Parts: sequence; C-alpha cells; structure tokens
Amino acid sequence: MFRAIATLAAAFALVCTAQAAPAAGNPLLAPWRGPYGGVPPFDEIRVEHFVPALEAGLAAKRREIAAIAGSGSPATFANTVLALERSGRLLTQVQVAYALWGESLNTTAMQEVQRRMEPRLAAFNDEMTQNPRLYRRVEAVYRSAGMKRLSPEQQRLVWSYRTAFVKEGATLAPAAKRRVAAINQRLATLYTDFSQHLLAEEEGQGLVISDRADLEGLGAADVDAAAQEAARRGLGGRWVIANTRSAIEPFLTQSPRRGLREQAWRLFVNRGDNGDANDNNRIVQEILALRAERSKLLGFASYAHWQLSDTMAVQPRAALDLMAEVWQPTAARIREQIAQMQKLADEESQKAGVARFTIEPWDFRYYAEKLRRAEYDFDVAELTPYLQLDKLREAMFWAAGRLYGIRFEPVADVPVFHPDVTVYRVLDKEGSLVGLWYFDPYAREGKNSGAWMGSYRTQNRLFGVDVRPIVSNNSNFKRGKPGEPVLVTWDDAVTMFHEFGHALHGLLSDASYPSLAGPNALLDFGEFPSQVNEYWLPTPPVLAMLVNSAGQPLPQALIDKLQRSRHFDKPFFELEYLASALLDMKLHLLARPPADLKAFERATLDELGMPTAVVARHRIPQFGHCFAGEGYAAGYYAYLWAEVLSRDAFEAFIQAGDPFDPAVARRYLQTVLSVGNTVDPAQAFRRFRGRDPQVGPLLRAYGFAPAPTTEAAR
Repeated sequence: MFRAIATLAAAFALVCTAQAAPAAGNPLLAPWRGPYGGVPPFDEIRVEHFVPALEAGLAAKRREIAAIAGSGSPATFANTVLALERSGRLLTQVQVAYALWGESLNTTAMQEVQRRMEPRLAAFNDEMTQNPRLYRRVEAVYRSAGMKRLSPEQQRLVWSYRTAFVKEGATLAPAAKRRVAAINQRLATLYTDFSQHLLAEEEGQGLVISDRADLEGLGAADVDAAAQEAARRGLGGRWVIANTRSAIEPFLTQSPRRGLREQAWRLFVNRGDNGDANDNNRIVQEILALRAERSKLLGFASYAHWQLSDTMAVQPRAALDLMAEVWQPTAARIREQIAQMQKLADEESQKAGVARFTIEPWDFRYYAEKLRRAEYDFDVAELTPYLQLDKLREAMFWAAGRLYGIRFEPVADVPVFHPDVTVYRVLDKEGSLVGLWYFDPYAREGKNSGAWMGSYRTQNRLFGVDVRPIVSNNSNFKRGKPGEPVLVTWDDAVTMFHEFGHALHGLLSDASYPSLAGPNALLDFGEFPSQVNEYWLPTPPVLAMLVNSAGQPLPQALIDKLQRSRHFDKPFFELEYLASALLDMKLHLLARPPADLKAFERATLDELGMPTAVVARHRIPQFGHCFAGEGYAAGYYAYLWAEVLSRDAFEAFIQAGDPFDPAVARRYLQTVLSVGNTVDPAQAFRRFRGRDPQVGPLLRAYGFAPAPTTEAAR
C-alpha cells in the first residue's frame, strides 16, 4: 500500500526543501540540509514542533495562493498552473514529518496534535480548491488556445489540476461549497478517531497464554516474539499473541489448540466492533452518510461514482463486473478445498474419538496447511528458516539491480526517526544518485499495523534542478532474539517485495512535476508496479539467494514443492480480498448508510455465496483502507484491477523466455515504471504491451486457465 500525504494541497507539490522561512528554532521550518540534496532532520523533531510548523506552512501557502488568484495578468500555464505546482513547499515539508509521526510514532501527544490539526488541514484544502478566482484561472488555462501548444506532460498537469478542482467542488454555489467544507472538516476528525481506535484495539488487546504447552506447533521465532510481547506488556513468564495480522495469522496457521485459535481469531476480526470506547460502527455510519451527502452535492449518483470518476475504471460497474468475473471461479475452488479440509478434520476426529465439528474461519488456515501437506507433501513453514529478513532485502536489491541497473549501499550519514531505521543510497550504473531508501521493518508501540511505502521527497525537475527522491518501506515484522536472524513467513516475503515495488515506482520516476511523478498515479494504476514486483520473488535466481542460518541454500526439492503448489493459496487470499472489495463498493453505492452494519455485511456476503469458513480480509469496523482516510474508499477494487495489469505485464517477461529479460525490463521501465501520471495509464500500458490489458493472465495465475506459451515478446 502506498501512503502519501493525504491533503490535496500537499500532494500538489512535494519538492526538495522548504522556501526561505524563519526557523525560529523549529527544525520543521528549516531547509533540509546535509548530503543527497538535503535530508529530513528526523532526529531533531519533537511533537511540540508540529502545531506551530503546520500553522506557519498554512500561512505561507495561503499567501502564495492569494497572489496567484489575485494576479492582474491573464492566466497562463506559467503564472497559474506552474505557480500552483511550485507553491506550498514549506507546508509540504512539514507534512512529510507530520504524516510519518502519525503512522510510526503515534504517541498520545501526537494523537492530540492530529485531532487538533486534521480539521484545519481539511479546511485549508477546501479554501484552496473552492477559491473561485483561482479556479477561473485554472479553467482559463485549460480552455485556452495555448493549451495545445504545451508539452504532453504540461497538458497532463493542467488536466490534473482542473480535474481535482472540479471534483472537490470548485463549480458549486457558495452555500454548497460551505456545506462541502463543513463535511470535509468533520470527516477529517472521524478518520482520525477511526485510526486511533483501531491502533488502541491492536495495542491494548492480545491472546495471553500462561501454559507453554499451549504454544504447541508454533515456530521458535513466533514463541520468542510472543515472549517479548508479554514482557513489553509487563507479563513476564507468559506469552502474548499480539492482536496484529503478523502475529495472529501464524498462530491460526500453526496452533493445534482449536479453542485458542477461536479466541485469537475473534480478537482479530472484532477489532473496532466491541461496543466499547473504541467501537467504530457509529463512526463508519457517519462517514458513509457524509460521503453520500457530499457526493450528491458534487453532482454524483454516489460516493463510488465520485471516487472513480478520474480512475481507469471510471464507473463502479466496470469494477463490479471485473470482481464478479473473478469471484465465481474463486469461490468454487474454495468450496472444493473446504470439502477436502472437512474430510481431513473428520478423519482426525474419528481417530481421536472426539465429536465431529464443521470447519470454521478459525480452522481454515490450520487445515489448509494440512491439505497442502497432503496434496503436495509441502508445509509452507518449511520455507521460513530460509526467509531471513536480511537475505530477503539483499535479494530484493539484486532483482532491482538486474532489472533496472541500480544498486543499494548502506549509509550512516543520514538522521533517522527511530533506531530501527536503516538508510540506503541508491546509485545507477554510472554511480550517480538515484535516491534514498529508508527501511523501518519492526513492529512497535505507536506504529500502525501492516506494511506500506512512504514518500518523503518526490522526484522532480520543477525548478530546473534534478531533485532525487526519498522513499521508505515500513513493515511490522517480529523481532528475533539478539544476534539471531529475523525470520519471516512466505506471505511476509511477498508483501515485502510488493511494498518494494511501490518504492521502486518512486525511486525510478522520471517526471518534471512532483504531483505527476511516481508513485502519484491514479488509484487503480498505482498498485500495478507494486504487484508486478511480487512476481520476481519466486524466480529461480532470487530463490537461489535465500539461505538458512547455516548458509545452506533453499533445497531444490523444496523449491519444486513451492512451484507445484503455487496455485494453492491464491483462491483463499483472492476470496477474502474480494469480499472486502465488494463490501467497500456496495457500501459506497448506497444513498444512506445501513442501520446495522453487521446485518449489511452478513446479507451482502450471503448474497454473494461467501463460504462460511472464510471471512472478509477486513471487516467494516476495522477497514482502515476505507475509513481511516479516503485513499482506498470505494477503491479497494484497485488491487484486482492492478493485478490484471501486472499479471499481463509479467507474461511479457515469461513469453520472452526470461523473467529478467533486459529488453522487456527496459521497455517496462521506460513506458510504465518511470512515467508516473505524466501520461494516461491506459496509454502507458498499451505502449508497454502493444495492446489493452487482458484478464486471461490473471485467471492463469490462479490456475483457472492454461499456462501461457513461451514466445518472443513483442
């Protein structure tokens, strides 16, 4: 997942350093100094710096907007659109750290800052996009005869600004503008409350285990992590399975204790849905109601129609049709697997002389692994000793180097915001700086769960200087014992490659304007480069780099089992994802929110024919993609849309006979990875593939269609 600065105002201009402004002892207001074109002074920043710095940034941007809107000269690209792109440098710089602290160092004091400032930032965004004089100038440039004389990238920039202004309400009557602004401020508060509630649920809850025998089946790394979590909570001598995906899912997969599996599962799926101070149901209902009202004011049939109006899908129906096409074969395959799992469970019950039970959601992962072993003589946990975090990182670097001719070198001359963070400079073949990559791998208190890519500085040539990007990858891996390698699961390894794909999208961008640079792509195109990067993990050269603590490589017999079972997990992951994506879309097509979100969730999944042994990957009260902000609201379908693109794109490498084919890699870099949003994404894909995307490669990847033939790529 790509997490960027949320406000439209900030997204317009992410550049290297702040404009001249009195720092007054506040590191957030000083230009970035040091090597690599300047770096964020993360080691100097304190929570008390944020409010005055944000206020200073808002004041500076307000003055700049007033000057652009109030100009007496006729509107041109240079004095209006380019001036807008160049504005707000101080505010953007401050918001880089503000966003980072909110997701990675979210203390009680920081949460107070968020509650205070989020509505004000939302109000400023509306102040800018609803400014009638500013909009008239942007519209004048868009409609001018000179528009056709601009370069394609300049035309795209004008289109992007004009589209954003219209979408945010620039053409509304004054009363409607005021109501939209009020809605946006209230939503900013609700998003903050939602995410803070979810963080509190994850940090405050956990499965406490007192008897070591109840850790049966867990790997040594998982046992150590549970002991460390217990110690962190002051429960020495016991073990705690943290209420996060990275801790709960391995427990559900490995533990033979059915009762404990159910407890762990219920903890996780009920986050935000416990009827207490952290319950998110009322928040979600208010969010949905306000989004529906705002969309109607803006002239759209629903929030989903508003959200998709500037995406590749354009209309919700296109996204729904794609999801329906994949849902049916996926659900059918899952039902087959559940029947096989039930047979295994029945045989176990009979042998043990205990009552038969029906496979439930807390049983699925455990019996899926038994089924995998029965069908392929393969336990995915066998891979874990070879999935050392450091070696995976080096394998990611190697693959990127083989494909794009870059290399990563650790540096110690850059300040970091936490001791966990390491920094690498990225160089091209000539030794020139490509950018910086920050890596923050471990779970800790105050850090959002999951994994994501962040952008601290976007590549651009806005002022005639080649500004190099600064990006990050952020994960929640469990620490190992001191001196021992950190081991991750295969799913974690896939996620790591996925998020690194987002980072490469930012690092390898080649754009003039920061708001068009990678990874600032359209919603359903932005996940394309990250997903395609996953597919290099299981290639032979990358797997050959994975070794255990004794330096022994991944055995070929294990690699063969992995390849033979490559379709096994895909239906499950796709179905739980699709359930969430369909819930998201159907919620946002409603004119008013359901009176009972649980009833709506059950009814929707029943109508789809969701097997009872599988639940949505994200239940509504914990669906941070959709309700902690607007980035993926009515847009969770984007992962599937992008997967159609990524599977089709990767087949170009397969058809060339080499997943690292240099000619295909060069074409992919030039036509997709480097272009960001400088061209229409459909056009970018056609330039790479020579045609529009096809769904066949995705169906083949899930075992629903024959494998592709090898032929020369065209």
